[in-house]
Amino acid sequence: MKIAICTLGCKVNQYETQAMERLLRERGHEMVDFSQEADAYVVNSCSVTAVSDQKSRQALHKIRRERPGAVLALCGCYAQTHPEDTEKLDVDLVAGTGDRLGFIALLERAAEDRARRTAIDRAFDRREFEVLPAGGLESRTRAMLKVEDGCVNFCSYCIIPYARGPVRSLPPEQAAEQAADLAAAGYREIVLTGIEISSWGRDLAGRPGLTDLVETVCAAAPRVRVRLGSLEPRTVTEDFCRRCAALPDLCPQFHLSLQSGCDETLRRMNRKYNTARYLQSVELLNRWFDRPAITTDLITGFPEETEEEFRKTLDFIRRCGFARMHIFPYSVRPGTPAAKMSQVPRAVKAERARRAAAAAEELRAAYLQGCVGRTYPVLFEQPRGERYLGRAPNYMEVLAGTAEADLHNQVRPVRITGTDGEILTGEIQED
Repeated sequence: MKIAICTLGCKVNQYETQAMERLLRERGHEMVDFSQEADAYVVNSCSVTAVSDQKSRQALHKIRRERPGAVLALCGCYAQTHPEDTEKLDVDLVAGTGDRLGFIALLERAAEDRARRTAIDRAFDRREFEVLPAGGLESRTRAMLKVEDGCVNFCSYCIIPYARGPVRSLPPEQAAEQAADLAAAGYREIVLTGIEISSWGRDLAGRPGLTDLVETVCAAAPRVRVRLGSLEPRTVTEDFCRRCAALPDLCPQFHLSLQSGCDETLRRMNRKYNTARYLQSVELLNRWFDRPAITTDLITGFPEETEEEFRKTLDFIRRCGFARMHIFPYSVRPGTPAAKMSQVPRAVKAERARRAAAAAEELRAAYLQGCVGRTYPVLFEQPRGERYLGRAPNYMEVLAGTAEADLHNQVRPVRITGTDGEILTGEIQED
């Protein structure tokens, strides 16, 4: 049958959708775009905010209205955390965040008899990592490799531990096997992803650490770039930097979760570090790597955040010199401790987000300007306008060459000649 999947949320959801698409194709089904006519539609949901929940419901209502005869299924974090809500939805199948193979089998059964089914387990009872096929879309040059699931940090604003359960890790020998397969398939970059990859290995015998995994993957896929997903600051130690700096294929881009640059706000968030520890991580990375791109996330207007606390955050992000920032006004997530705190007015949250974004643009422009005159190995992806678009190891976008040239999935040295504050431009150098 023809099946379409709508994916909401994080890279882990994207990875799991790609894995399901691959498994469905192997079982003889045809994947089509979510906007096209299909026999079955799947919404792989996110529940990081109440707005995310609403987007999932809207997608379901729209398909039921436009394609009343199709099978309609919901899976993912929203279904896992709000099973009582799903009982009110006009869908044929509801499943959570586990057992994707079982979900596919139930989807096929729902297409046969149209009987409503619900399959949601207890996330905190999970102990095994569900191994899914790694990869990416055929047109992509990068592949995601999910190496971890679950989180036990319990930040006061986050519901994800309840959606994903405890930490489970992909064993290193299986990570090496999948990385080697991706290299053999022609991918030029592997992105290690998970819900909280900094905790990789804590459930495995001997309690190996993330650095051990990175070394294993790099050895299994030589001459393939390896990029890390989001990291907790505690991950970045002298040992981590020394060992990672010795890996020529590890991309010098590190996404360190920040959320706030104020210690008082971090305590209310129940984050496991303070600004001094975070700054130590930034300084270590800058000492061991040549102009690494340090990127981050920031929440503005967290409950009880004062103007003075926000000013501390602005000062702190300037000290860190981020190459790129994702900035979000705080959004209430019902069911979390932060939802019960005193809330900052919406207009104040938005105004602080604008101020933070202005500072982030200045920092990004400064980082890009520092790239001018350097030469980077650029992995080219697709034409854009009259030139070809690629990414340097620091994840900065680069325009070079011509659109007519067939540069897809090639790595070529590019000397950076300029920037507009958003993107780099350069000239391909002869090898």
